[in-house]
Amino acid sequence: MPNAFNFSASPFDCLSAEERALVRGSVDIAYYPEGAVVLDMGDAPAHLFVIIKGYVTQAEGDEVLATYGPDDCFDGRGLVAGRVSSRFTVAEELLAYQLARATVMELIARNRNFGALLFSDLGQKLSTLAQRAEQHEMQSLTLTRVDQAFLRPAHVVDAGTDIVSVVRLFQEQRTTSVLVSGLPDVPDGLGLFSNTTLQRAILDGRPLAQITVGELASHPLVTVRASDQLGDAMALLLRARVHRLAVLGEGGQVLGILEALDLFSFLANQSHLITVHIEQARDLAALEQAAAQVTRLVAVLHRSGTRIALVAQLVAQLNARLFERAWQMIAPRDLVANSCLFVMGSEGRGEQLLKTDQDNGLLLRDGYEPPADLQAICERFSQALAGFGYPECPGRIMLSNPAWRGTVSEFGDRVRDWLFKPEGDSLMHLAIFLDAHAVAGDAQLLSAVRQRLFQLGAENDALVARFALAIDAFGGPAGWWGRLLGLEDVTLVNLKKAGIFPIVHGVRSLALARRINATGTAERIAALQAEGQLDAALGQELLQGLHFLMELRLQAGLDELELQRGVTGNVDPAKLTSLQRDLLKDTLSVVKRFKALLHQRLRMDAV
Repeated sequence: MPNAFNFSASPFDCLSAEERALVRGSVDIAYYPEGAVVLDMGDAPAHLFVIIKGYVTQAEGDEVLATYGPDDCFDGRGLVAGRVSSRFTVAEELLAYQLARATVMELIARNRNFGALLFSDLGQKLSTLAQRAEQHEMQSLTLTRVDQAFLRPAHVVDAGTDIVSVVRLFQEQRTTSVLVSGLPDVPDGLGLFSNTTLQRAILDGRPLAQITVGELASHPLVTVRASDQLGDAMALLLRARVHRLAVLGEGGQVLGILEALDLFSFLANQSHLITVHIEQARDLAALEQAAAQVTRLVAVLHRSGTRIALVAQLVAQLNARLFERAWQMIAPRDLVANSCLFVMGSEGRGEQLLKTDQDNGLLLRDGYEPPADLQAICERFSQALAGFGYPECPGRIMLSNPAWRGTVSEFGDRVRDWLFKPEGDSLMHLAIFLDAHAVAGDAQLLSAVRQRLFQLGAENDALVARFALAIDAFGGPAGWWGRLLGLEDVTLVNLKKAGIFPIVHGVRSLALARRINATGTAERIAALQAEGQLDAALGQELLQGLHFLMELRLQAGLDELELQRGVTGNVDPAKLTSLQRDLLKDTLSVVKRFKALLHQRLRMDAV
């Protein structure tokens, strides 16, 4: 066999050296002309095919299910089952490796991951990949540079400063340590005084105003270079038995303080560090700096292999706290107490990763008289979010637009109109509002409007069916595989339209029919499964597929940011690996089955 066999392509990338040798010793090369049928329905396959050159289509009757190109393999499922359930036809002359069935079965017996990636369903494939990624996540983070972690400011005081003055500095700067300069008999004259050292000062017995920090400061200073790896910093903390390290720049100057809590938080998920920034922010400028860190956090977590569901959860928590703090800085206390600021769309569902359009609104308590300058307050909030990197919504779905703020009673009337007068953008507004999630103020105001919505909507089957019809708005994936594999003109692929939206809106429609209060897709799926409204296996596949599509869009968006382009999340087919193409085929197949189920369950064809 030629040495060119690509062991970096899935599922062969998980094989050991011995297993790779087994492949090399039992593989042949086959050629098929265009139009040839490689495998037909009912055949008992003797080989697994791995494409070197050319393309193969998989079809049932007249319907093309998938297209396979270089580095793709087929038909693993038929090989294991002993019978092929589709027809595989050469679309462009084919050169392929043939791996004998006995060898494939031996590899499956030896290597669980190989078998899972070869013929399992979508959920099992993605679970296997997640387990492999988690093994590398901690190692990747420990190799990160020290200056990529959160460094606290290094406040410096003279050795002659009294303890009371230092405690005042602790309170004013919201810090727990200071560097002490001018220490005698210390090579660099530097030491550290922290809240732990403060305990020794109190136990000293003398008045604190008569004790200087120089008397109690610890020295020599334990330091680490900014260019060192976090793993080395962690080892140094443990070896020196200290809780803080001074981080030095190239010139030996102190850049900041790395605390043990911040280091371990960084290795765990890093969101704690941004939360500290948000909580300590005194103005919108400081919040803007914290907002910039959220995107960096997403990039680091994605690069380290963190599960996409966890990344989305962390981003949702950080954004909610960021919006709440901004609203508290801008709005008067009375307005905050008598209103509910809410976010919608992917932000409301807790599924947003990179910053997209603002989708928010404001509910006011019935009978409350808002400030005369309410419009100006709301405009300042929208402008602040724009400064944080959240673009204004082109459709003006944000609280600076009077149409997206009002009393509970007024919003209740709007919801009724969206339901019973589906004109223009009414159904879109309804879908967005169904995902609304409170981030500041009185959340009960939002709950009251949502309850009225469920009471009106769940009693009308035709209305829910009409609402669900939006899943067909963007058509199906037909023709995509030709574009993905080079058989047609290459264009960027909008995964939101073909995969993410049908999953999200389909689950949202079922949740509306069952009056399920949850706003996140995962929570809605769990509730539907608990009520027996959604098969457990299909629910798992829908959730796994959604997360896979979100991850593809995230990578595409990060690539766009790196090129300083606007974030669209559209996927370039040329950048998809053979494994990603395989998973994408499986995911869109699940979406197709789900759409068929919705049409049947909600009687959508009768609308």
